[in-house]
Amino acid sequence: MRSCLTLLLLFFSFQLQGGIFSRAFEKPPIDAVISFAVTVENMERSVEFYTKVLTFQKVADYFVSGKTYDKLYNLDGTRIRVVRLKLGLESLNLMQFEKPKGRPIPKDVLSNDQLFQSIAIVVSDINKAYGTLLKNKVVSVSPEPQKLPDWNPKVSGVQAFYFKDPDGHSLAIIEYPPGKGNPRWKQTHSLLFLGIDHTAITIKNMAKSLEFYHQLLGLKVTAENLHYGPEQESLSQVKDAKLYVTALHADQGPGIELHDYISPDSKRDMPAHTKANDVWYWQIRLQAPQISKLHQTLIQAKVQTNGILTFSNPYLDYREAFIVNDPDGHSLLITN
Repeated sequence: MRSCLTLLLLFFSFQLQGGIFSRAFEKPPIDAVISFAVTVENMERSVEFYTKVLTFQKVADYFVSGKTYDKLYNLDGTRIRVVRLKLGLESLNLMQFEKPKGRPIPKDVLSNDQLFQSIAIVVSDINKAYGTLLKNKVVSVSPEPQKLPDWNPKVSGVQAFYFKDPDGHSLAIIEYPPGKGNPRWKQTHSLLFLGIDHTAITIKNMAKSLEFYHQLLGLKVTAENLHYGPEQESLSQVKDAKLYVTALHADQGPGIELHDYISPDSKRDMPAHTKANDVWYWQIRLQAPQISKLHQTLIQAKVQTNGILTFSNPYLDYREAFIVNDPDGHSLLITN
């Protein structure tokens, strides 16, 4: 029954003009996906991995603390070390909570669990990149790079490989064939690791997630597709995997992919009382030019969020921010 309902919702959402998810915005509430952040347990270990293995560049290293951050993250006595990394045009912030400490990532997380989130790192040569990962003894999820099949024309020829960082966060490398992906990925062949194409998050209900990301935040639906078959099973290591993938974009920045598993159903929701100091925590930073207006829209839609906070840290390029969770508990930092 769930599969049939989802098929109907997707059909009406994407095939009919002017449907419920075709809302146009003169000025979208969100105009850019700015960066991603992830909580780590050991900063030195994580920095070494991301800079030495994946060739991110370290661009900032600083501490934040105080009542404003306590309110932002709903914690007491917060002290966080933040290291900002850059790969190509995209940024990834590593956050180590020196206090209070959080919980580690469960060791048995699967790609169809709601706490799953990853970033897809584009490479110019996936076999060479895979060799680099093997040489550095990364923990693999996929047995080897998988080439998506020709019967699925929207993604045919795309190659991907899932693996984990030292904390157990899911990551992917991806290579696009000619004619697919952002054209800029074909302009930097002298480099191996090029940048972050998107973050992928597992959700429970596509219609509900689109109501949040498209209707409320104004992100554009740029692609939708059904993934299944032996390549998808090998890639994710989820037996009998069948999922709908919807790609969303703002005017600027990398994308957000929604993964809705039709089969098998997820066995794990986002853990109760997830906080930013828990090591499975990811954060997507979105830019809202009219932050107060968006905040009020979310409140009127009965989306739970904290208040808008003011920051004066010289390492930050924004002054106001608040955090909101999507329907499945994934965290978004909204800034002006």
